[in-house]
Amino acid sequence: MSRQGAKNWYIIDGYLPYKGKVEGDIFEGHEAVMILNCQSEDAEVRMDIFYEEREPDRDIPILVKAERVKCIRMDHPEEIGGIRLERQLQYSLRFRSDKDVIVQYGRMDIAQPNLAYIGMIGYSE
Repeated sequence: MSRQGAKNWYIIDGYLPYKGKVEGDIFEGHEAVMILNCQSEDAEVRMDIFYEEREPDRDIPILVKAERVKCIRMDHPEEIGGIRLERQLQYSLRFRSDKDVIVQYGRMDIAQPNLAYIGMIGYSE
């Protein structure tokens, strides 16, 4: 069987957007990380958050069950080790896993009426 993911992943362009809702819409500005574990065993992932002007938050534990996906909202502190990210603050993420996983990142930006959604696969090694 071919390799299904990697143990180290990087998301460089973290920037929690404006939260407000567009009038009449259900969309809310947010960022999310999705981690897919195709393995037959649970993956223990550690997330580090790097900032421009302060020390990183390190070793935030994330359990991704076997053959499941874990979705993490970056504006929900309870999902990221109690860390409260400031909106419109640049940050980057590193994920280190004991099993091969796949990491995808998405951002819903509602700063203008047409909305914008970014979805991307992180850099892996």
